[in-house]
Amino acid sequence: MVIKTETCSFSEGRIYPGHGSRYVRRDGTVYTFINSKSKSLFLQRKKPTKIVWTLGWRRMNKKIKVEEVARRRTRKTAKVQRAIVGVSADDIRKKRNQKPQVRAAAREAALKEAKDRSKAKKGDKPAAGKQNFKTAAAPRAQKKTGNRGAL
Repeated sequence: MVIKTETCSFSEGRIYPGHGSRYVRRDGTVYTFINSKSKSLFLQRKKPTKIVWTLGWRRMNKKIKVEEVARRRTRKTAKVQRAIVGVSADDIRKKRNQKPQVRAAAREAALKEAKDRSKAKKGDKPAAGKQNFKTAAAPRAQKKTGNRGAL
């Protein structure tokens, strides 16, 4: 048969049914105490870790064996290369496995081609000479007169 026990708010000892007392603060927090000694020390605002017979002190001073929870190892997600529209997965793999020199040469060739294209575009356009546009005179800003000009 399993007996439901509570823990003392001060000493952290087990409180069996029919034993101990409850203390309710104004803010509504409920504290359970195993005996009047624990309640008295709690109301005096004594720290349980400073009092030798409490489980808090015993834990702090390594008198009780504390089981450390071992962290579970998380599996690293495997990266899967998927095909992109217009390029198959094999093509992507081949490009990734290329040597850096080959990739650099391809990049240089692409840059050179882009520059040639832009030069060709510039060459097609006739040189636009200076065009005289008369700009309209901007209206003058009004002087700030404070309250002198008020209606």
